Amino acid sequence: MIRFFILILIIGFSSSLKSNETAKQDLYKKIDLFGEVLDKIQSEYVDQIDQADVMDSAINGVLQSLDPYSGYMSPELFKSMQTDTRGEFGGLGIEIGMESGLVKVISPIDDTPAAKAGIKAGDYIIRIGDEQVQGKTLMEAVKLMRGEVGTKIKLTIRRKNIKKPIEFFIERKIIEVKSVEASILGRKRNVGYLRLKSFNENSDKQLFDKIKRFENKNKLIGYVLDLRNNPGGLLTQAISITDFFLENGEIVSTKGRKVSETRKFFARSGDGIKGKPIIILINNGSASAAEILAGALKDHKRAILLGENSYGKGSVQSIIPLRNGGGMRLTISKYYLPSGKSISEVGVSPDILVKEKENEFEINSSNDNQLNYALQLLQS
Repeated sequence: MIRFFILILIIGFSSSLKSNETAKQDLYKKIDLFGEVLDKIQSEYVDQIDQADVMDSAINGVLQSLDPYSGYMSPELFKSMQTDTRGEFGGLGIEIGMESGLVKVISPIDDTPAAKAGIKAGDYIIRIGDEQVQGKTLMEAVKLMRGEVGTKIKLTIRRKNIKKPIEFFIERKIIEVKSVEASILGRKRNVGYLRLKSFNENSDKQLFDKIKRFENKNKLIGYVLDLRNNPGGLLTQAISITDFFLENGEIVSTKGRKVSETRKFFARSGDGIKGKPIIILINNGSASAAEILAGALKDHKRAILLGENSYGKGSVQSIIPLRNGGGMRLTISKYYLPSGKSISEVGVSPDILVKEKENEFEINSSNDNQLNYALQLLQS
């Protein structure tokens, strides 16, 4: 029975990659080797094992070998992830991904428990409660962090340039993200500051409304668009907002194996702020849709990027249900900027490198050196 499932797993994964007879023979040898390994584990391993768990791990291993964002969900986990949890479960407010088998914080979301506790982009989560995270799937880590609103959880993280692990005790809450904040800044109160925290269903409307109010009441010389710690969201929102600032030209393209996954998106005529200068703030927590917006405006020389290199999340995942009641998260296409460059694993580099201070940046604070630098550029 084990070998039958292995055959389905490996042939299904590999048949499109190799078609010649020699490759098939190599494949069957690998199947036999894998079966031999499982037999040895079953008979020789120090502890009793659950064969179903071993097979789940094998399937997940195939998917995670592809990229950090693909993975397998068991029927129990898949059902749990599909459950509507509003009013029952709370979260911490972080976007996470996998890197070399470790759970990595892509970005803490502003004004959420994780951000307020001091979690930073680039942190590695090594324990959730008393559970070791290494070896778990991304979805398993997410499930461990979920829980009833008001309950607390301990996260143990590793941070770059800090030798000892850091522990955080964070209270779970319902995460409601107001995606846009805006204000007028500068010594002459003539710079529009737009903080875009995420790309949800109404982000473009919220942003355009703020800009319209600014344009009607103030004589602004330019805008600062803050995308720091923005983990991304809907591609349609990234396209809509980028389009608003561009007169014309390509915004982004997606390329996949299927024709339906290969598309190009272009801006319509009309620049919503009539060519006023834009400085975009990015950091290592700027990911996915945030990178599309920043990268497209940079490529078209419509904005100056200031800050640090972005995260490098440039791929599209699809959740695919499986016959056993489980599911798989599979990368189906990648994003490409107008220049033809891929965002994946590389990110978007700033035009002007200005590093964040050790302490977390504070919006509109005099301690925010990146924002202060941007204001000086626009007002000079």
